[in-house]
Amino acid sequence: MHKYNFRIFLLLIFLGLISCQSNTDKFNDEDYLESVQEWQEQRLQSLKSENGWLNLVGLHWLKEGQNPFGSNEANNIIFPEKAPGFIGTIILYKGNISISVNKDVSVFVNDSIITERIINTDMENNTTIFRMGSFRWHIIKRGEKYGIRLRDLESPVIEQLAELPSFPVNLKWRVEAKFEKFETPKEIAIPNVIGDIDYEKCYGLLKFQIEEKEYSLMPLGDGTSSGLFLIFADETSAEETYGAGRFLSVEKPDKNGRTYIDFNKATNPPCAFTEFATCPLPPRENILSVKILAGEKINEHFGHH
Repeated sequence: MHKYNFRIFLLLIFLGLISCQSNTDKFNDEDYLESVQEWQEQRLQSLKSENGWLNLVGLHWLKEGQNPFGSNEANNIIFPEKAPGFIGTIILYKGNISISVNKDVSVFVNDSIITERIINTDMENNTTIFRMGSFRWHIIKRGEKYGIRLRDLESPVIEQLAELPSFPVNLKWRVEAKFEKFETPKEIAIPNVIGDIDYEKCYGLLKFQIEEKEYSLMPLGDGTSSGLFLIFADETSAEETYGAGRFLSVEKPDKNGRTYIDFNKATNPPCAFTEFATCPLPPRENILSVKILAGEKINEHFGHH
């Protein structure tokens, strides 16, 4: 299976998850609660932002050849009804993608109206972002598939989410951990919701204890140049929390491999908020046999269920 650039996806996720953290051993409970609440508010605003997940209104997979698009049902790809009936055509030919825009429609890239253009996907530098009224879209590449990821900055869903259901913040869920590097990196299989499998290198185990029992997780990232990233599930998954697991960024380990896993900052993946995302799922090694009663809970009004 063709391997897509999973690290670019993780970078986009990190933009909404990474926060300033500290290795300080002792916290004032009140200050810690305040800091997590501030982080939760930033997280909510990130979801509502132009590049957040709440304004997605479509994911349209392209077929080889011509893909006329617009709101008219005669098109191969149908945009929401407030869009023009016939916007143009996206051409996919052996992995090369271009667009031709109809003369009576104004579509912008940056500040320029375009009529024809070669398209860079989200797996390439300078991803081509199209703008038309309140709509924004670009082409994503997942495995051998290409699709239009469509946003509407006026989507009513943005205002429907007033808060992120979460467990009460509890300092006991900020758990000290040890990053133990492998002599040779191991490859782990990471499936996603559209049926693809990505294979990523894992450079070590994060080992930690909950109620004196030891657990381990396989993170992404090498723990040297940046922090680590976890995709995990636990015994709350599909009950109190989202069934397809949760995400968590972990601060960079110190020179001795010591770090902290703050489960209070475990977040739902994008698929918990929209059906138009292509989220990775927890690798089998990261399914914990314990209830993690911390972080974001399931939200029944959004996403895949």
